[in-house]
Amino acid sequence: MNKIKDLFIKYKEIINYGIFGVLTTIVNYVSYIIFTRLFSVDMLISNLIAWFLSVVFAFITNKLIVFNSKDLSLKVITSEGAKFMMARVFSLFLDMAILFVMADIMKMNDLIVKIISNVIVIIVNYVLSKFLIFKNNK
Repeated sequence: MNKIKDLFIKYKEIINYGIFGVLTTIVNYVSYIIFTRLFSVDMLISNLIAWFLSVVFAFITNKLIVFNSKDLSLKVITSEGAKFMMARVFSLFLDMAILFVMADIMKMNDLIVKIISNVIVIIVNYVLSKFLIFKNNK
């Protein structure tokens, strides 16, 4: 039992990022389905809406839980928030490019492409968050 606890402590950040990455992906994926399937919104516009909703969720969970950035001063929130949004805009373009190429041009199933794209985006976002956004909070 102690080995499991030790592993959890050692990899807590990555485990939490994985958990909240999955939840962020669920927010993104479900939002995308709601807008494309229930409201018949264009897939790229739906993707943008899904992205925005998942970024808000991800910032809150990454800041407070994953990277343990407890400073709630306006200066820190503004700085982290701006860097977080810039990194997520980069990953949005990556996500949109993957969706456009694989679903629109290559005619692959857009829901499968969304899963593939989200896996890539989660990895890119972790690296950016750990080394550029929340790096000074340890």
